[in-house]
Amino acid sequence: MYRSHNCGELRNSDINSDVTLAGWVQKTRDKGFMIWVDLRDRYGITQLIFDEERTPTEVFEKAKSLGREFVIQAKGAVIERASKNDNIPTGAIEILVTEITILNEAQLPPFTIENETDGGEDIRMKYRYLDIRRNPVKDNLIFRHKVTMEVRKYLSNQSFVEIETPYLIKSTPEGARDFVVPSRMNENQFYALPQSPQTFKQLLMVGGMDKYFQIVKCFRDEDLRADRQPEFTQIDCEMAFVEQEDILQIFEGLTRHLLKEINGVEIDNFPRMTYDDAMRKYGNDKPDIRFGMEFGELNDVAKHKDFKVFNEAELVVGIAVPGGASYTRKEIDKLIDWVKRPQVGALGMVYVKCNEDGTYKSSVDKFYDQEDLSNWAKTTGANAGDLICVLSGVTHKVRAQLSALRMELAERLGLRKNNEFAPLWVIDFPLLEWDEETERYHAMHHPFTSPKPGQIELLATHPGDVKANAYDLVLNGNEIGGGSIRIHDKETQALMFDYLGFSPEEAKEQFGFLMDAFQYGAPPHGGIAFGLDRLVAILGGQETIRDFIAFPKNNSGRDVMIDAPSAIDQQQLDELNLALKS
Repeated sequence: MYRSHNCGELRNSDINSDVTLAGWVQKTRDKGFMIWVDLRDRYGITQLIFDEERTPTEVFEKAKSLGREFVIQAKGAVIERASKNDNIPTGAIEILVTEITILNEAQLPPFTIENETDGGEDIRMKYRYLDIRRNPVKDNLIFRHKVTMEVRKYLSNQSFVEIETPYLIKSTPEGARDFVVPSRMNENQFYALPQSPQTFKQLLMVGGMDKYFQIVKCFRDEDLRADRQPEFTQIDCEMAFVEQEDILQIFEGLTRHLLKEINGVEIDNFPRMTYDDAMRKYGNDKPDIRFGMEFGELNDVAKHKDFKVFNEAELVVGIAVPGGASYTRKEIDKLIDWVKRPQVGALGMVYVKCNEDGTYKSSVDKFYDQEDLSNWAKTTGANAGDLICVLSGVTHKVRAQLSALRMELAERLGLRKNNEFAPLWVIDFPLLEWDEETERYHAMHHPFTSPKPGQIELLATHPGDVKANAYDLVLNGNEIGGGSIRIHDKETQALMFDYLGFSPEEAKEQFGFLMDAFQYGAPPHGGIAFGLDRLVAILGGQETIRDFIAFPKNNSGRDVMIDAPSAIDQQQLDELNLALKS
């Protein structure tokens, strides 16, 4: 037996017990006649003491050779600690060591294995197995485990069945790029890794498994952005014989359960907002509603004067920044520079200070009088002491720009508190979106999403106006889940493929298996998928999903620890009938 106890459990009640501990050396303190060693495992730290008078000589000498991260086993008696440490649970006791075994020596690690480390992100990712020894990373992984256990508990209690679906599947042209896997047994043919188990979970509904879930790895070979991983984990769910309201109720329940069990927070209100309202009020489809600063559209009160910039804009829109009237001209200029950054792309910003005496001072006083600016304040909800920030331009671009500014200002003002949670359902998405490059419509979610009841006829005349029977769950300005009611009959699915530009032959080649299944009695069904990585990060009060993944990729999609992706040898290429470009 390597250990009788772990390094976090011994207390005063264990004094005079003989114990065996095993773990890593956190640090040593050698006073010549006495040596203290902090021994660490994932449960905590226990102090070992080696006393020249009370410890066997050979054990005392061996203790002098211990270095950081040595793996050791120590046997001895639990005694009361002379100088107690109230910062750790085991701080009232220590182990008077009588026997020690060095299980493995260790090189000096490239960074300190402590809560506050001197290692930068790159070096810690290269030596991720060492980083996991640090409490912040270890605790995040344990936190993730707790979340997944609560997910399984809630869904199992709701009669969901966890079912695994294949990882080697058929490549399809919709959505992001697939990761492809060459088949050695089938020359010049390829599997794809799933972007989601979408068609399989629909087939499970056809198979009568009316409540399915899976915590599943998914893969997308898309251009990477900060904090996006090429492989990610979903809580994937599907239900049969349901309408949208049924799904919203079940997964409001899951979210409430997680917030209560994980964070100790009771949430009653899950407001609902249409996609159109979210874009109009907040400029994006995943608004953070923990704070205000709703958009005020100013076309009616800003286009009646000779200010050419506004008159030529498709949309003039502003927000009221609480307390912003106190900003200096230098601070406002920095805000203007911020929105003009390439990442945001605005050409400039107009501002209005709402003075405490009820007057207004703006950067466009030459064109607008006090009554005009008062109307701007009413439209944006600005009060005395606030600052109105106004952008203008093409509608979809200016909304995105002002949304970015709103979130940046909220961050600066401390309005995005990680211990506050505000869920929101966004509903009534467009079914289709126009792609300028291909000059055709694409499914906004995926081609299996059903139109809202009574709207399928609009596909022939006004396809851009058709609303999807789809919904996203937003938490604190992040989409944590999204889903839809699915098409469940062959004729409607064939019609959808036709409007998406598939020929009947292409639809049959790509999705014939699903269309065939629909002929054998597919029930009405729908589902949702939660992004587990993002959900865990938000529940953990953090923004970075990499901190909650055991072995994450970097922003370039590389695993720097194992150096992947990497080249493969010529023999493997020959077996797979692949040739590299010269």
